[in-house]
Amino acid sequence: MSWLKCLNNGLVSLYLSSYKHLFNMNIAESGPVGDAITVHDFSEKILEQTVHFHVIKLNGGFFLWVGSNPVLSNLAVSMESKFDSMPLSTLVLGDPSDTTPNSLAQRLTKRTKKQVYVSYCLPMTNTNMNSTETIRTG
Repeated sequence: MSWLKCLNNGLVSLYLSSYKHLFNMNIAESGPVGDAITVHDFSEKILEQTVHFHVIKLNGGFFLWVGSNPVLSNLAVSMESKFDSMPLSTLVLGDPSDTTPNSLAQRLTKRTKKQVYVSYCLPMTNTNMNSTETIRTG
């Protein structure tokens, strides 16, 4: 089993839930402390491959970068809509055939009710292995 398939089978969920305090943002936060931008970096070794996580907590949302190399090859943004239960999502940067960042951004928005920016920069060795249908976010 490759490290990417293992990652997509729930290890992202495991690590993100370990750091769930980063994503649990209190809506009532305000003032200088609540408006502060905070940055959190952590790395985990998944099947002999180091995967890096970079989270920038913003007022009303967050930016999540997941990757193995310092590259920003795609960027998706997602936000709630009052017209649909499924959050809106669009790819701002990158290959439109790669739906991973959009899907992950939508799932995180649905879970956190916040605007989410996602960059998912892990190498794709097989498109079937990079399916976000198996990624659970908590």
